[in-house]
Amino acid sequence: RTRSQRAAGAGDRVVELKRPLGVVLEEDEKGNVYVETVAPLGNAARTGIVKKGDVVVMCSATFGDQLWSCRGCGLPRVLSAIKVRAGPTVTLVLERPEEGTKKATFSRKANEARENARIKAQMKKDSLLKELEEDEKKLKKGFFGLW
Repeated sequence: RTRSQRAAGAGDRVVELKRPLGVVLEEDEKGNVYVETVAPLGNAARTGIVKKGDVVVMCSATFGDQLWSCRGCGLPRVLSAIKVRAGPTVTLVLERPEEGTKKATFSRKANEARENARIKAQMKKDSLLKELEEDEKKLKKGFFGLW
């Protein structure tokens, strides 16, 4: 997931919460923000979507529908974004820690497949180009060496 991404992806777990959110957020050693506690009767608990340990990967922008990637940006920035958010709700994109690993593995495999396809296409292009150059050499010599 890129830092410039401004919307949730198709398989992402998105939750829109009224304030107060009803969660305690914490930061790990990499600067990722995760849900430390879900208040039993809070707005997050009522959704049934937010779970302890969920990583906050995207958060609402100050206003509008855009989201910003907050992976690795630290707790103070995420709390500030939630605090200054215009309107009564905040949208979060959450990910289970193991989902992040699966997505990273999937992305790595997808990147490897893309790179392999690019290399294969380049080899085919080189082969066709070599064949074309050989044909041009034959043509310059004349048809069947008669000219």
